[in-house]
Amino acid sequence: FVELTRWVLHRRWSVRLLTGVHRLLYRLSAGSIGGLISGMPNLLLTTRGRRSGRLFTPPLFYLPDGEDLIVVASYGGHPRHPQWWLNLQSEPRGTVQVGPHHWPVEAREADEARKARLWPVFCRHYPAYQEYQYRTNRLIPLVVLRPV
Repeated sequence: FVELTRWVLHRRWSVRLLTGVHRLLYRLSAGSIGGLISGMPNLLLTTRGRRSGRLFTPPLFYLPDGEDLIVVASYGGHPRHPQWWLNLQSEPRGTVQVGPHHWPVEAREADEARKARLWPVFCRHYPAYQEYQYRTNRLIPLVVLRPV
């Protein structure tokens, strides 16, 4: 149990450190560094914490779909939704940065037709998403970020 606890804490700390470095390099380079990972474009999504009111900015893979940007609320197959998606469910407005550009967005869950069309595209580009869905009982949502 102690070893498992250490591993979980180490993994959580490592993920936070890597996410922080990714976010910093993305911002400093206006997306030149960290804008494309594993062949997938990345954006920074800023949401306001639903309890704390603090701003949070995770880097996320995305696909453009018309004027909308689509992201996956996978949380690595965790049984709970990622905090950024819970924040957006509470307050659907946020901000994205794509490369050097920033703009406000409003979020909503993709409808079934859009998910049926885009989920295979996400999985083709990043096959781990399929594994994440197998790991969890929740349906992993696709989230539509529409410019405001």
